[in-house]
Amino acid sequence: MAALYLAAVVRLRRRGDAWPGWRPASFVLGCAAAVVPAPGGTFTAHMVQHVALGMIAPLLLVTARPVTLLLRALPAGGARRTFVTMTRCAAVLVFPPVAAVLDVGGLWVLYRTDLFAAAHHSWLMSLHVFTAGVLFSSAVCGLDPLRHRASFTLRATTLIAAGAAHAVLAKSLWATPPPGTAFSPADLHTGAEVMYYGGDLAEIGLAVVIATGWYAASGRRLRRSAAPA
Repeated sequence: MAALYLAAVVRLRRRGDAWPGWRPASFVLGCAAAVVPAPGGTFTAHMVQHVALGMIAPLLLVTARPVTLLLRALPAGGARRTFVTMTRCAAVLVFPPVAAVLDVGGLWVLYRTDLFAAAHHSWLMSLHVFTAGVLFSSAVCGLDPLRHRASFTLRATTLIAAGAAHAVLAKSLWATPPPGTAFSPADLHTGAEVMYYGGDLAEIGLAVVIATGWYAASGRRLRRSAAPA
């Protein structure tokens, strides 16, 4: 993923197009966060990986605007039209409430049922956590072009609701382990705290992105209203 992103950046710059240097750095860091290993079988190690894979990595990847970069790097014609068609189909998945249910709702199903004990070491679980995190971050940030971009109010409200649901889940895990597991109380408490405070960190980052976008959009509206007819 990082190699493809950097290749697209090189393509843009060779033809004279500008692309901020911090975006490739953010994307590479996001790829690195997505492959953080979880040494051992402790609940704390799992939660470190969960926060990195499902929250920090998606935030870093989405703020690098990979879809915008891809659309600019693709040649005009069939390839770009095909990708635009795919983004129209994906618009439902990145509608903020839908993305929140897939992300946070999926975590409730994972940790509050026997699914976690059955799929603890499955790569499918990691894939779901990562994909759902990317969809949610994309929906809330609204940085890349979408067929229907949700309003700032809807995105902010969805972030607050999802953050509250994530915090309640973390607190419930502090008190009661996932069904079918036998983690020690100390390990369980530390892992739940990692989930709680790590979620706060990622949610603050998402809130900053929303606020920055709202501030920029408000400034553009003010400049248009102040311009002479």
